[in-house]
Amino acid sequence: MTLTRLGRLDDGAKPLELAQIAAPIPAPGQVRVKVAVCGVCHTELDEIEGRTPPSSLPRVLGHQVVGRIDQTGPGMSAAWIGRRVGVAWIFHACGRCKYCTSGRENLCAEFRATGRDVDGGYAEFMTVAADFVHPIPDGIDDLSAAPLLCAGAIGHRSIQRTELVDGQTLGLTGFGSSAHLVMYETRHRFPHSQVFVFARDEAERAFARELGASWTGAIDEPAPVKLDAIIDTTPAWTPVVESLAHLAQGGRLVINAIRKEDTDRRALDRLDFAAHLWLEKEVVSVANVTRQDVRDFLQLAAEIPIRPRVETFALEDANAALAALRWRGSRGSTVLRVATS
Repeated sequence: MTLTRLGRLDDGAKPLELAQIAAPIPAPGQVRVKVAVCGVCHTELDEIEGRTPPSSLPRVLGHQVVGRIDQTGPGMSAAWIGRRVGVAWIFHACGRCKYCTSGRENLCAEFRATGRDVDGGYAEFMTVAADFVHPIPDGIDDLSAAPLLCAGAIGHRSIQRTELVDGQTLGLTGFGSSAHLVMYETRHRFPHSQVFVFARDEAERAFARELGASWTGAIDEPAPVKLDAIIDTTPAWTPVVESLAHLAQGGRLVINAIRKEDTDRRALDRLDFAAHLWLEKEVVSVANVTRQDVRDFLQLAAEIPIRPRVETFALEDANAALAALRWRGSRGSTVLRVATS
């Protein structure tokens, strides 16, 4: 499924086209993955609508890829063949800069993203450097593994950025793919911490309560207590402003989003220093993921265990999957079934 032009994903739009393209051939140091499934992420909406556009068109989107290696590049060991692996958002980093050498390859100036800067997993095959594939632990099926590679890994990095201590309170704004995986991890790692969920509709709030939320409400509703940390997983500005009001003194807001949409940018006009920022409140962002984030979270997910709630679509129905994500949200994660056998 290829993206050939950028534009607003209005109701009924079909930005992706089913196309026959040549199967890629792995270069030296690369492997080819026969794709089984690929997760659908809100970042794909950001790509399609031009907030973080592909480096060139046409482009095959998709960066939560699970499959098996079926071919290796020149000089690669045949032992790679048949391995079940995942491919995440991080496709390449230089390995030499001050960020790469200090464990922050997610900030590398040469960072390249799967499905944005190179073709991704909305296809039967893709190629990737062997150093950038991730072994999928036994016991995690393909459908469950796909969301763990991005929604889960970026949620894991977001939790790390909160610096949460067990017993402190955590808020989540939005309750889609990433937030529901954050809930699983938080309940495991911080059993004495209460989680408060701010979500746009009752279905999302009910889902959050089902997974263990102590309280749910709309974004502008005050929680019963001020919160030590909040992770914002929405594409909007209003939750940022409201979250700052919900924080306790010294609290930290972690923004887990690659871009924010402009539809409610005027919400920023309501920022009041005393109400929203004073008393040493902090705002930090999460940018991309490292390979270690992905691998650590996959191992953690196998241990807990975490099994995402998944809604599936066929590859050729990718436009419908994107529309569902755009217009009605998701009760968990959305995954495309790519392999036909």
